[in-house]
Amino acid sequence: MDPEEERRHMMLKAFQTFDSDKKGFIEASKVSTILQMMNLPFDKEELTRSLVEHDPKNTGKINFDGFSAIASDILDEEDDEAMQKELRDAFRLYDKEGNGYITTQTLKDILAQIDDKLTSDDLDGMIEEIDIDGTGRIDVEGFVNMMCS
Repeated sequence: MDPEEERRHMMLKAFQTFDSDKKGFIEASKVSTILQMMNLPFDKEELTRSLVEHDPKNTGKINFDGFSAIASDILDEEDDEAMQKELRDAFRLYDKEGNGYITTQTLKDILAQIDDKLTSDDLDGMIEEIDIDGTGRIDVEGFVNMMCS
């Protein structure tokens, strides 16, 4: 089972646990409980907005597609945060002196290792976009933003 199917299966099992009478809907008020059971951190205000979005007629009920969309948004945010943490950790490995930056040459070396098909011109172009101020240095935020885009 690929990760996307596994994710969908996990959400379906959680949904079905609360759809005990198998009507295809759960009480909107139960969504936060399910998310907590799945160990998914969420912002209450964002959840409220999502519930309104997925229950536009204000029935107080959410179908599986609505629940899946809400849970997927939270999982995607969690995945993004995990990726950014990993990138920050990787950045620290290259910032050996702990200066809070790496040189553009170090970044070129990293990018060349990631994709050996990049030409020198490709790398120069990428560095120009990132090193806007021309200091020859990239800070952690610039590195994370570049790697995520």
